[in-house]
Amino acid sequence: MKGQADQGSQQLHQKMRSGMESMQAMKPTGNVDKDFAMMMKMHHQQALDMAEIELRNGKSQEMRDMAQMIITAQKKEIAQFDKWLAANK
Repeated sequence: MKGQADQGSQQLHQKMRSGMESMQAMKPTGNVDKDFAMMMKMHHQQALDMAEIELRNGKSQEMRDMAQMIITAQKKEIAQFDKWLAANK
């Protein structure tokens, strides 16, 4: 059981690092609205991925409930960013 918890913690840290690397690697477009939308989409996807790790590995029902709320909210916001980015190419 401890191994699974350690693995989940490692996955969370890896997801955080890779998310930050993706945002840092993004080339600025010169359009603050577009850059904001693209970076926030990445940030929200990172939160969604981390919440899914919590659902797979977490034991606290309170944290699992929070993770599920994050997944629901972040999916909606990612869809809004996608819609805006598609309309503002």
